[in-house]
Amino acid sequence: MPHPQAKIHRMFELLEPIATVTFSEVPNEAFLALGMRDYWDGYFAGRAAPLGPAPAEVVHAVFYNFADGEVARHIPWVWGKITPQEAIAVRERSSAAALRQRIGELADSSGLVGAADLATRAAVSAPTEGRALYAGLRALDVPEEPVARLWHAATLLREHRGDGHNAALVAHGIGGTESHVLMAVSLGMRAEDFGRIHHLPKAQLAAVVDGLRGRGLVDAAGGFTQSGRETKQRIEALTDELAAPAYDVLSADELDELIAGLEPIAAAAQAVDD
Repeated sequence: MPHPQAKIHRMFELLEPIATVTFSEVPNEAFLALGMRDYWDGYFAGRAAPLGPAPAEVVHAVFYNFADGEVARHIPWVWGKITPQEAIAVRERSSAAALRQRIGELADSSGLVGAADLATRAAVSAPTEGRALYAGLRALDVPEEPVARLWHAATLLREHRGDGHNAALVAHGIGGTESHVLMAVSLGMRAEDFGRIHHLPKAQLAAVVDGLRGRGLVDAAGGFTQSGRETKQRIEALTDELAAPAYDVLSADELDELIAGLEPIAAAAQAVDD
């Protein structure tokens, strides 16, 4: 029986700070120690590793929202320093260490073990069709240690949702850089001030914004039109809808138990970033 969409979205909010410890300082230092030149080398090596030594064009397509040429600055260069298998191992080890560091005594709690077990059941039960990055992650062994298992499950569920989000963007004709511009607009920010795209040439960003304006999604002042706001809402709703099958394996009570178990862990993981 399908779960309410609000609970599916709540799972996204709770899993995000747990999964994204991967992009914090402890994993970054671990990758730098293996010869990566900068943060982004480690990011692409770790996140793309489940795809194997795929060419930059494939990683660009799967990751969806990086500007042209950004992936190619790191892939395949990183594979001259470490193998995908090594990147998977260092990513798991350092991400679990980062999560343990952030959540303190919760790392050894029975609540974490229960949450890791329920999250893992969901994480390994979703359909893989059309979900390339999720499918790559599903092919990996599930860690036995509870903190690592929770991080791994959160990452699987995050990338399952992400693959679905990309499908929703494709269905609505929204390109990768366009998706970042729409996110910036939804936050009341100018595109050139938004973290993920502020480094792009101003003329390139202006052309993307002009394209969205020409399609009636953004107004002259750079805010949403009614159509733009509705398009963004439809994409978010469809993303939740496409994420939902992962949780079909859990009963309503089990999903509630998982949400309750994740709340203190997510809050502790999040607090470090605030």
